[in-house]
Amino acid sequence: MAYRNSWLQAVREGRQRFAAGIDVGSQNVRLIVLSERSRARGALHLEYMNTVPLAAGAMAGTEIVDRQAVARALRDAFADLPRVCATHALRCAMAVPASATLTTTVPLARLAAQSDCEEEDGGVALAGLAPAVMGEAERIAGLERHALAVDWYLDETPSPVRSVRIAATARQHLEARIECAAAAGISLCAIDGEPHAALRALRYAASRELDPNEAYAALWVGAEGVHGWRVVDGASVGEMRYPAPEHTDLADALRDLMHGPEFDCALIGGEINLLDGVGFSLADIGDVLGCSVLPFDSALLGSQSRQLDDALLHEPTGAVAFGLALRGVLE
Repeated sequence: MAYRNSWLQAVREGRQRFAAGIDVGSQNVRLIVLSERSRARGALHLEYMNTVPLAAGAMAGTEIVDRQAVARALRDAFADLPRVCATHALRCAMAVPASATLTTTVPLARLAAQSDCEEEDGGVALAGLAPAVMGEAERIAGLERHALAVDWYLDETPSPVRSVRIAATARQHLEARIECAAAAGISLCAIDGEPHAALRALRYAASRELDPNEAYAALWVGAEGVHGWRVVDGASVGEMRYPAPEHTDLADALRDLMHGPEFDCALIGGEINLLDGVGFSLADIGDVLGCSVLPFDSALLGSQSRQLDDALLHEPTGAVAFGLALRGVLE
């Protein structure tokens, strides 16, 4: 009877989904594993976190120079994975650097019209968008489709117009990461751009930490610059990037996000220490945006299935890996 009750409880609660986010940076590999029960939306669990240093010279900018060194670091990152994670299907996603990824958002109706398929949810309808999606990818990347790796999905952000999010990168970047993961015994289910993964994490943090109607800024600091978004009612209504030719400094770029109601808060993730290189601080960001600034903190966003002691638990640098894992449990 106890066994039967346990089985019935598991069915009622729904299948528990596990997902891993892998962020390969210039100096280390960051890994975050999350889980969620499919019938208990919002009950997110932090299962595992690990940060593993990369050997010197393994990376050169966005290029993986030493694939064996990256594969070793990936193996080390997964080496102490808890048994409960290892025995479940683990959806793994890895990030591609911002400079190697181009993204665009296209109205679903437009793609459907170009593809002569019905505008509706479902795998068959979305699969029918492929020719139109590839055409958009060629346009934004300036490369022929055989040289591109393209990902697309229905954007679930609240908006009056249903849209499809398209990300394209040169196939060489994707293949290098897939090969490194395969050498470490890891099968990747998805590749995502660093900024978009970070934005997903920051939006989730806002849903847990801020009032639903608050307008806020989401900021991510990476090795190649700062990305920012203005978010109102859960939807991104403005975006900026620095450095960029149109901005004289970071303060000028941040002001691009201030068209509309005042911000109640700004959430920031990434390598915040890099702000020192442009003479900026969190206090300076708060002064420009006129609001308080909260660093991303994974520990506030879910329960811990076991004691986690990796520094990544509280570090803003965990935003990309968290956002990648979040994609896996929510899809």
